[in-house]
Amino acid sequence: MGSVSGKTVAHSVTEMTELVLPNDSNTLGNILGGRVMHLIDLAAAITCARHAGHVAVTASMDSVDFRHPIRVGQVIHLQARLNWVGSTSMEVEVKVFCEDLSEGTHVLTSTAYLTFVALDTDGRPVEVPPLVLTTPDEERRFREAQQRRAERLQRRSPAPS
Repeated sequence: MGSVSGKTVAHSVTEMTELVLPNDSNTLGNILGGRVMHLIDLAAAITCARHAGHVAVTASMDSVDFRHPIRVGQVIHLQARLNWVGSTSMEVEVKVFCEDLSEGTHVLTSTAYLTFVALDTDGRPVEVPPLVLTTPDEERRFREAQQRRAERLQRRSPAPS
């Protein structure tokens, strides 16, 4: 394959904001965990597709902890950014925040790491641009993502017999 020009982390950052409505909630008036995971997946998919210039599909999602409820009438805000890029796969971090408009508070509620694979129009993995790191923080995130990737690959490999 030919050489592909790199793209910065900032090129593909995605931010999504929604008001939590009753249809999104459980009987306690908190947003459903599945709805939060759906929004996480969407934000990550947009980020990866922006970077790759192709459709990107979810390959894995690391654990998601729900640290703080988001109630009906509050705002859910998601920030997605790439941490690592390989030849066809990408790791994206999504942070989820709760914003209470009446109190002016902004609280981190969840963080998730997802791996996506870019696909061509025939559904085959396609080469993605390299990730251009421009700050020490981006370099640190890249190294940490490489470690998470190694751990994921180790979990997927069969145990020796």
